[in-house]
Amino acid sequence: MFRLDPIVISGREVLPVVEGGKGINVSNGESSGAWAAAGGVATFSGVNADTYDETGKLIPMVYHGKTRTERHRELIAFGIKGAIAQARIAHDISGGKGRVHMNVLWEMGGAEDILVGALEGAKGLIHGVTCGAGMPYRVAELAAGFGVYYYPIVSSARAFRALWKRAYHKHGELLGGVVYEDPWLAGGHNGLSNSEDPEKPEPPMGRVIELRKTMRDCGVSDSVPVFMAGGVWALKEWSDWIGNPELGAVAFQFGTRPLLTRESPISEAWKRRLLTLTPGDVLLHRFSPTGFYSSAVKNGFIRELVERSDRQIAYSSESVGDHVAELPIGARSRIVWVTPHDKAAALGWIAEGFSEALRTPDSTLVFVAPDKAEEIRKDQVDCMGCLSMCAFSNWAQNEAGTNGKKADPRSFCIQKTLQNIGHGGDVEHELMFAGHNAFRFGSDPFYKDGFIPTVGQLVDRIASGD
Repeated sequence: MFRLDPIVISGREVLPVVEGGKGINVSNGESSGAWAAAGGVATFSGVNADTYDETGKLIPMVYHGKTRTERHRELIAFGIKGAIAQARIAHDISGGKGRVHMNVLWEMGGAEDILVGALEGAKGLIHGVTCGAGMPYRVAELAAGFGVYYYPIVSSARAFRALWKRAYHKHGELLGGVVYEDPWLAGGHNGLSNSEDPEKPEPPMGRVIELRKTMRDCGVSDSVPVFMAGGVWALKEWSDWIGNPELGAVAFQFGTRPLLTRESPISEAWKRRLLTLTPGDVLLHRFSPTGFYSSAVKNGFIRELVERSDRQIAYSSESVGDHVAELPIGARSRIVWVTPHDKAAALGWIAEGFSEALRTPDSTLVFVAPDKAEEIRKDQVDCMGCLSMCAFSNWAQNEAGTNGKKADPRSFCIQKTLQNIGHGGDVEHELMFAGHNAFRFGSDPFYKDGFIPTVGQLVDRIASGD
């Protein structure tokens, strides 16, 4: 019979089942509070979290600043208020049970300011900080300033060693755990390095054993758990991990399954869509303006990005090499030079209505319809600096306010689409992050006839091994 014993996480004995934090507002205080109340480790998203007025009504994130820098300051203020609001909700619903963690993306705009502001404003309500999407060297120092445990998200032993040597060894007593996020199977942004092949996934067991060896080399106790994240569905499939001396203490993080609960804040349309997914319906892609790989449902939003990039040719500002064919582009019909083959392709796309040629940072042109071109330009102009560095708008969180490169029209405004889908937007035409096991909703008997459990029922189901 399957048995799951509690372990100590963030200073309390809890079930080793962890809710994965999902921004922008997909892991909120209500869903996370219910997870903690069920005896697990809850994680609400501190990424541009929702906030409410005195009547409980959602306050829309409307930006009034005329410059990106002004809007960026507004975004940070929104982020701090929202994180505090969600922490309070989670704390109240948890009833003092479980643990409540906050998830922060290190590459989000204003990450340090938002984290500090949230920990100050919700002092005592947040037991741990989970942080990934980059190399969060300073998260240990910032969390330790408030006596809060920290949980870096890594995808390799090498990444943890670098973090430990540079910063974490100074605050080792508050390292609550290490989240190993499988770079091939996890939803959202993935930590694939340049040395890893996105088409050749590696089994996680060996990689986590290597991570544990590295943790031991750094003097980290085996009682500090590794959270296995990405690709986890039924714990009975991971029974060889539980009590395995090579791995030390382990916990299991669930990002996708908590989407389909009654307390989950996503729309009913999103929940119904999850029940229809089949194997292969989630794409590992590189369209994100962060520059990271990420995994999302292959809906109309993703298909348009794929097709947009497919309508792409290289160009030169002068005739050189094979670039001997003249191609007039733009309202002024300025001449660029392309290969004869690419000119024929471009003229074909133009004839189909994709008449706007947008320049990329890689000296290529992508061809889109006029309304899409206008949407792209508007989204780039409206940028509020939601990332520390954005390929789509060329924003960067520095004195210049730019990464110094041309804005990339092959990407998209991630803040806009995630806010849209998180507040009832069209699930076919907005970015829908999901892990690669999301198709299992449709085949798992637990969800038969469209059954949607409460968070408590889901945690009970997970703890049973199914």
